[in-house]
This record gives sequence, C-alpha cells and structure tokens, in this order.
Amino acid sequence: MNNVITLPQLAWHGVKELKLLLPADWQAEVCNMAGYNRPRLKAAGIKKAVGSPLGMAPLREYARGRKEVVILFDDMTRVTRASEIVPHVLAELSAAGITDNQVRFIATNGCHGAMNRADFIKKLGEDVLRRFPVYNHNPFDNCVYVGATSSGTRLNINAEVMKCDLKIGIGSVVPHIMAGFGGGGKIVLPGVAAYETVLALHSPRGAKGRDSTVSGMGVLDANPRRRDIDEAVDIVGLDMKIDALVNTWGETVALFAGSPRPAYAAALEAAKSHYLTPAALDKDIVIANSFAKANEAVSGLLIAFPSVSRNGGDVILISNAPEGQATHYLMGPFGNTIAGKLQLQMKVPQNVNRLIIYNEYPELAGRRYLEDTDKVIMLDKWDDVLALLKKARGSQAKMAVYPNADIQYTA
Repeated sequence: MNNVITLPQLAWHGVKELKLLLPADWQAEVCNMAGYNRPRLKAAGIKKAVGSPLGMAPLREYARGRKEVVILFDDMTRVTRASEIVPHVLAELSAAGITDNQVRFIATNGCHGAMNRADFIKKLGEDVLRRFPVYNHNPFDNCVYVGATSSGTRLNINAEVMKCDLKIGIGSVVPHIMAGFGGGGKIVLPGVAAYETVLALHSPRGAKGRDSTVSGMGVLDANPRRRDIDEAVDIVGLDMKIDALVNTWGETVALFAGSPRPAYAAALEAAKSHYLTPAALDKDIVIANSFAKANEAVSGLLIAFPSVSRNGGDVILISNAPEGQATHYLMGPFGNTIAGKLQLQMKVPQNVNRLIIYNEYPELAGRRYLEDTDKVIMLDKWDDVLALLKKARGSQAKMAVYPNADIQYTA
C-alpha cells in the first residue's frame, strides 16, 4: 500500500490537485501553514470589507469630487484573486459619482516582465477589459521623482499614477524573501517604481554584503526594505489599500481594506499567525511545493533547506509553472553568461545531497536562479524522482512536505 499526498497546483491555469505516490513505509509529515484550510470569503464578506474601510471614510464618500482614479493590482507572481474584489471597488466609485472614463488600471509589475491580455483577464475579468483601459507599468520610462525615504532611496514613480488624485491598490499579504511580508506599500514600491529605484530598494545593505539581499521569509525586525516601502506609501500618496490573505488553494479567506497604514497593520498581524508553520527537522527528504508563486519557485527553498538532516538529505522543489519562471529584469538570467544587475542565485547548503527540481513544464533557463552545482537535478516525471529517492533511501525515509512552501514561514 502506498502513501498519497495531495498538493495544490496551477494557480492561474485552472487550479488542480497533484497526487504523488510515496512508498508505504516512508514517514511523511505534512507541514501545513496554520490557515491552510480556512474557508473562502464569500462575496458578501468582500463587499463588507471594501465598504467599511479601516482608518478612512467609506470610498463612496472619500472619492467624491476626485478627477482621475488609478487602481493598482499585483501581477501573475501573486495569487491575489483581484477579479473578486474589483467589482465592489467599482460599485463604491460609482456611488461616489466617478464615471468609467475617469478610471484606469495599472499592473504593478515592478521589474517583472509585462503582462498580456490573457493575464489581465485572469486577474481582473473580461468586464474590466471591456470598460476600462488596463496598462502595464514600465520601469524604464515615464517615471517622475517624488521624494526620498529616510534611508536615502530616491523614489521615481510611474507618471500616470502620480497624475491621479485617487490611488487605490489591490494585493495580498504573504511572506516574502526580502521584505519579510509582501502586501501593503509594495504595490507602489517596487510595484510602480522606476528601475533605478527598484535597484536601490533591493541592493544589499549592511555588514552581510551581497548576501543581505535575501532577508528571509517573515523577517521584519530592522528590515530596511520594509521601512522604505512603508515610507513610500506616504510620499506617493496611496489613498486606499486592499489586501487579502489566502488559503492553501489560493482562495481569499480574509480581506483588509482602508487607509494603507492601519489596513496593512491589521493584515500583517493576521498574516503572522495565518502563514506560520511548525518547523520540521532532521528529515531525509523534504518536498517543497510551490503554488502561489510557482513562477518564482526558489522562494519555496527557504523553508525547505532548514528541515534537512545535518547528516544529509534531499530536497524536491515542485515548480509546475506552464508560463515558466517570471522575467525579472533586476535578478533574472538573460543568457548563459549575462543576468540582471542583482542576479539571484541561491546556494544549496552543504548538508543537502541533491536538490531535485520537479517541473512537468521543463524550462532549463530557470536553473540559473540556483548556483552552478552538480547537486541540482531537473526532472519532469515523478517516477524518475521517486526512483532516485528510493535508490538513496530504500524502504525507510523520514520526510517533510510543505504544501505551500513559497508562502509558508517558521518563527
């Protein structure tokens, strides 16, 4: 008899289950985040959150008399189901007397690659594309200087955003490898910032040098990037932020809306417990499944590596992304010998014998997000993965499984 583990897959391609067979005698510890099975928030709950914002008047009052409105939304590297939230925002704006021709949507790509119409439909729905112009942010042009943070980061921001006198952001809060947690002001920094501003935000700071680029999932204390992001909210003049928490299947389970500072404080407090995961230790095999950020799959390794036995073990990173790994002009590879100025290449710890990248949609270039080592193996069939593991471990193995490794963190 075999063990079977079920994992979420294909966040933007019709959510599916991946069922993996394991040998019967392998001890598999499934390490879920605390809020993994919270029920999906229904339309009435979303409407209530949007209509009763924290720290500000209802949008239908706050928006009266505004001339130009921009709605910022996160890109395909985030699982936010913005299409469920947007209709309630539009209803509030309509009640305030805002007409369709006063509204535009801008994707907060930061230094990620541009979205296409199919992506916009997945994020926003057909009705939005019919009624409103939807644009990508361009980090290489049409940005204006708006001020600097206390640490000296110069903020050059999308000129179209800055021309609008009502700025609304829609996103989600999940653990993040550099900012500790995402959401909040990340919708503007790096979301709609110029390349040089994003470079300054992400550049290594402090005594750790280049390695300090990655702060760690859930790490907020003395995090200079988070401070810059929070200050940018005030300088840019973001009026309202709406942030979701998500469950294991990417469904919205809680929503926090309002003036950016109090809304994010409430979202962050909830997120700290929601995504918290008990640490598994001393494992022979660790499976790190990426789902919410399958196109930024290496983020799932931060929770996986510490679970491997000090005596050695294997990590399997599941990164099924039909669209491939996200283009990142700052950190991504652009050839066998060239890359962005802050190329991200994660190191494989000494006690990890093999890092197996299991991807049913092979993409060899994505290998360059990891250091060049023979420890990294890329496979696209689970039977081949299992054969390697059985050869090394035989009939006995202690295993940890992180179903949402890309958005889980341990205290």
